[in-house]
Amino acid sequence: MPEQLEILQYFWKALVVGLLVTLCASLLGVTLVLRRFSMIGDGLSHIGFGALAVAAAFGWAPLPVAIPAVIAAAFLLLRGGGEKLRGDAAVALLSAGCLALGVLVLTLSGGSNVDLMSYMFGSLLYAKSADVLLCLALSVVVLTGFGLFYHRIFSVTFDEPFARATGVRTSAYQLLTAILTAVTIVLGMRMMGTLLISSLVIFPALIAMRVCKSFFGVTLTAAASAVACYLIGFALTCFSPRGLPTGATIVTVNLCAFGLFACIGWARSRRKAHCDPPHSGAVEGGFKT
Repeated sequence: MPEQLEILQYFWKALVVGLLVTLCASLLGVTLVLRRFSMIGDGLSHIGFGALAVAAAFGWAPLPVAIPAVIAAAFLLLRGGGEKLRGDAAVALLSAGCLALGVLVLTLSGGSNVDLMSYMFGSLLYAKSADVLLCLALSVVVLTGFGLFYHRIFSVTFDEPFARATGVRTSAYQLLTAILTAVTIVLGMRMMGTLLISSLVIFPALIAMRVCKSFFGVTLTAAASAVACYLIGFALTCFSPRGLPTGATIVTVNLCAFGLFACIGWARSRRKAHCDPPHSGAVEGGFKT
């Protein structure tokens, strides 16, 4: 009986933490994908791995080292990095450099440990109580911050010069977006692992964009699909007799959902093309706000 209670405890901790992190990533992912920073999740996770490797080499606590490092990198990337180095080039540079630094530090320090490998491949079902409490607290902060400043983040995302001209402190909201993104990435690394975390950011937004044309609709659909895919993937992981890996299973479910929504969107566009008369003013592939 005590063993069953302990297993149930692990189950509920993993379920709640995973849902919160997935929801945060899906909400932020919509704005990041629209700003053409789809791969920022992958880049920041590699930066986080480099920070974790340095922390492991010196015997420091991992999260207090990784979170500030990833926040600084996210702010640098979202600000543009410079006129000659921005966008995917900046993400690739920091990502490859920090990943190489992490591997080098691990080699020089005598190899990695089990805890650090959990950040590479995810260990949601084996999270410690302290990790779960920290994830819960930071996830609540992410959701609250995104909810309170949603409209201004939206305006900065779509038209930063206009937002600045209307008095919005765009630098402050760039910093807020960087903090929320970095915290979500670091938390997600514990669930999905460094190699798969970008799927939490990319897939929900891309899934929603297959069938929705408004920003509000995309945001709601992305959040709903992210939660649904996580629940399905989590259930498959828990009840599979072969012990499926959590992160890879959730990513595969997201991939299947993307294929399904892509087919639905294609069918709807075909039906609309047959129903609408020529030159009716219908927007093909557009995005209504």
